[in-house]
Amino acid sequence: MIFKVYFQKNFQQVPVRELTESIFVEGESESDVRKKLIPREYNIEFVTPVSGAYLEYEKNSEDFKVESI
Repeated sequence: MIFKVYFQKNFQQVPVRELTESIFVEGESESDVRKKLIPREYNIEFVTPVSGAYLEYEKNSEDFKVESI
C-alpha cells in the first residue's frame, strides 16, 4: 500500500504549515511507514493511505515518486 507522509525536516522546531513537505512511501500500515522513517528523523505530522482516484491524480504529478524503504 502507498502512504503519503506530511513532515517537517527540522525535528527541533514547531511545525509551520509553509515548511511542510510530503513523500510517498510504500508500506504495510501507518505504523510500518513511521518505523521505516525513524532513521530520517523527520517530524511527521500526518500519514494517510493513498489509493483509487487520489492515487491516480498524484501519479500525474511530475514530482510523484514512491520510496521503498
